[in-house]
Amino acid sequence: MLYVVATPIGNLSEFTYRAVEALKESDVVLCEDTRHSRPLLAYYGIDKPLVSYQKFNEKERTEQVIKMLVDGKTVSLISDAGMPLISDPGSTLIKSLAERNLKYTVISGPCACIDALVLSAKDTSRFCFVGFLPDKKSEKAKLIAKYAFVEATLVFYSPPHDVDGDLEALYEGLGAREISIVREISKLHEEVIFARLGEKPEFTHKGEFVLVVEGAKEKESELNSLSIEDHIRAYIGGGMSKKEAVKAVAKDRKTAKSEIYAVAEKMKEKDNE
Repeated sequence: MLYVVATPIGNLSEFTYRAVEALKESDVVLCEDTRHSRPLLAYYGIDKPLVSYQKFNEKERTEQVIKMLVDGKTVSLISDAGMPLISDPGSTLIKSLAERNLKYTVISGPCACIDALVLSAKDTSRFCFVGFLPDKKSEKAKLIAKYAFVEATLVFYSPPHDVDGDLEALYEGLGAREISIVREISKLHEEVIFARLGEKPEFTHKGEFVLVVEGAKEKESELNSLSIEDHIRAYIGGGMSKKEAVKAVAKDRKTAKSEIYAVAEKMKEKDNE
């Protein structure tokens, strides 16, 4: 059996009794960083072998874990904080277990996406988790464009060293929407900053951030309100080829295809920079 175990985001007391039991029952505990996970296990008196399982060795480790499970071992998978697989390693392993009909289950617990959504004071009836944005500015813009018209609250993860760049990219792609900047969830300095994209609120650049942005309103869902570049990206993000997108944008805007094509070519040059 493999247990997928959610771990505390900040406060070590946010660990369920069942999670502790599962880890104590395990023969091996898979974790991203053994140095990070060891204090958590020690806090609960859990003394089990720790094996590194992260994005750089995921494929190799997956085969090793499968052998352990076939041999009758009990294994737990944890991440540095929160729920494994959610912007953390584990998807490759779970997919492989499902394909081989090997048993696995999840032990409920904290997830930064859900906790931040609750803290954000934004609409919780519908939300879309996007996760981390790409490092490259042009790739950020492409991804954000795919969600520009989603009429649901958008949730992004952001590291402290890139949060300013992510906020700028979200403003460029989504406009001056309301945003809740959530940091240090369940810790002593937990903070929620309420602002609008485009503003520059003051906050401490420390800890992992969750950016919770209001979704598109019905009146904001008109493609023609976008720049031509973002209009093209929206269609490409929806699955159209560049040729199809150029044709659709030209039709929407009642503009010559040659004019839209020229913008698309400039986009191509910019993306290749």
